[in-house]
Amino acid sequence: MDNIVQQSLQKLIATMEQAAERHPQLLQTEFISELDSPCYTGVTEEGQMCGWRPVPMSTEQGFANIESALEITLNEQFCKYFTTFWSFNLTVEAAQGKCELLQVCSESDLERLQENLIGHLLMKQRLKQPPTLFFGLTDEDDFILSVDNASGEVVLEQVGKLPSRCLAPDLATFLDGLTPSV
Repeated sequence: MDNIVQQSLQKLIATMEQAAERHPQLLQTEFISELDSPCYTGVTEEGQMCGWRPVPMSTEQGFANIESALEITLNEQFCKYFTTFWSFNLTVEAAQGKCELLQVCSESDLERLQENLIGHLLMKQRLKQPPTLFFGLTDEDDFILSVDNASGEVVLEQVGKLPSRCLAPDLATFLDGLTPSV
C-alpha cells in the first residue's frame, strides 16, 4: 500500500481485528445475502448475526464515473479510503466522541455510495457551497464527517450547511487518532 491514507486505514483495521478478539461484536453484522459481500466469515441464515473481516480489494475500483458526470476531480485521499478494502462500517471513537466510518462491503454497496455521493455533491452545488465528500456519521443528528474536496481537511458538517469545524488536517491524521469503540 503506497498511500498514507491506505496505510492509516490498514493500521486501524488491524487494531479493530485485535480488539475483536476481546470484543467479537466489533466484527459482527447481520447476514444479508443480496449484498454478496466477500467480508462474511462463515455461512449463516438470512438476518442472523455473523462474523466478518475486511478484505483487500483485488480489482481496481474508483470514482471516475462521478468525476466525469459532475466535471469534478475528487480528493485522492477520499478515493483511496473507499477503494482499499471491502468492509462493513467501522464503529470507532474519536477525540470528539463516537463515530461510524462508512465503508463499502461489495460492488453493489460501492454503487450505492456513489449514488449518495452524487446526490450530496449536487446538493452542495445547488446551495452554492464548496464540495465536501462524506465518509462518516456521528452520534449527533444530521452531523457527518467529510473531507473538504479542495483542502483535504477532515471537517464536521451538518447536512446542507457549511462545515462547522476542522477535525484534522487530512484523512490519514484523522484515522490515526481513532480507536475501536466497544
